Amino acid sequence: MRASEGVSHFELGLDLIQEVDPLLDAVERGDRRAAGRARRSAVKRSAHSLLPPRPEHFDLISTLARASEDRIPALVPIRHFRMATSPFAFFRGTANIMAADLAATPVSGMEVQLSGDAHCANFGAFATPERNTIFDVRDFDETLRGPWEWDVKRLAASLVLANRDSGGGRAAQEESVRKAVAAYRGRMHDFASMSTLDVWYSRIDVKDILDAAGPRSIRKKRRTYVEGIGRRTIQKAFDDMTHEVDGRRKFVDEPPLVYHPDAIDAFFEIETVLANFRRSLSPDIQLLLDRYRLVDWVVKVVGVGSVGTRCAAALLMADDNDPLILQIKEAGPSVLEKFLRPSPFRNHAERVVAGQRTMQAASDMFLGWTHCDGRDYYVRQLRDMKGVPDLEDMGEEHLTEFAAFCGSTLANAHARSGQAAHIAGYLGHGEVFDEALTSFAGAYADRVEEDHRDLVEAIARGRLEASAGS
Repeated sequence: MRASEGVSHFELGLDLIQEVDPLLDAVERGDRRAAGRARRSAVKRSAHSLLPPRPEHFDLISTLARASEDRIPALVPIRHFRMATSPFAFFRGTANIMAADLAATPVSGMEVQLSGDAHCANFGAFATPERNTIFDVRDFDETLRGPWEWDVKRLAASLVLANRDSGGGRAAQEESVRKAVAAYRGRMHDFASMSTLDVWYSRIDVKDILDAAGPRSIRKKRRTYVEGIGRRTIQKAFDDMTHEVDGRRKFVDEPPLVYHPDAIDAFFEIETVLANFRRSLSPDIQLLLDRYRLVDWVVKVVGVGSVGTRCAAALLMADDNDPLILQIKEAGPSVLEKFLRPSPFRNHAERVVAGQRTMQAASDMFLGWTHCDGRDYYVRQLRDMKGVPDLEDMGEEHLTEFAAFCGSTLANAHARSGQAAHIAGYLGHGEVFDEALTSFAGAYADRVEEDHRDLVEAIARGRLEASAGS
């Protein structure tokens, strides 16, 4: 079966999974690499430069409106405002649109656990339960099993847009993509030769990033970044976000971004959410959680893509100055499900948690899920030594190095799904795929800029409402 017979490139890729499925179970690494190389005859690596046109019936503003139908109405204008600030901000808020675009692109037929939203601002550092600081993928709201190329293409396009945001020229844009994809390809070859357990244990410590620092200016930026993460503790969040009212510690209201809901606005019963969440934790973490008592909670608007979904923060205390702050985020269906298959998890928050634990080298010990009043929520600690570099302040050279770390990290996250040898065999050691992705990323960034202009125009004409919310 070939795409020219009326079958999309993506459907052809799924077909290949069935055609060569016996090779996917090959025991020998050489056989698995050979199976990957065999895919090139059906889907050339150069074909990944392809960006098919959108369907004639596509309407951007209607698509954005549909994506907001189940969001909190009062917060939707804030989402539009944040997306309108730049093409990169628009890109961050439209994983659903790129998923539709990617569904028409070629795929080699090998599947991994996807982030689903692997843009470069979703990579960063955080502390493991052992208090080591590592660099990893950070966002899993859209996670689902699917074509490995989709995450790589979203990362590549984001790097072009981030470069453009910071004033980088075409050469810098292309170099950042090449570095990221080459790092992904190189690390995938490394993982293809490693034992299964060594792949699972592999991670990038932030100290490794510091050790690899180049010029003095970059070393200084990296140290500043690491020092900043070390200061982003639960205690610091407690000091910044709360104050004492009538002898009781409470969150500071900053409406409409942070506020205490009244009985009408409250979208769940916090006690029910926390009780259900507790059951998703291991017995030792349940015991730890039981040492805290709920003191206060607020609705808290976060991110770009998440604005308008039901998100909250809960303050728990074990003592007068011994806080735990949990972030509670609504989880709906992944935007990928429309183009792949439904999640095997009945609870979408459990889908997020399972995907995160699969892809990350280490995860928050309080990561868990819950269900309340017909909606799914996942829970994790808020601002526990977490941070993303300031992409606008990086400069071309630093952003290129950051791109390489993102590519290596994504390869690690994908390799944990067990397809490293197949993907490495398909990619090979040459730069064919790198160049294809460089072409794709530039073309997709151009498309995003056109979409962003349409959004700004729609806001100016009153078709969409936008508000800073402050």
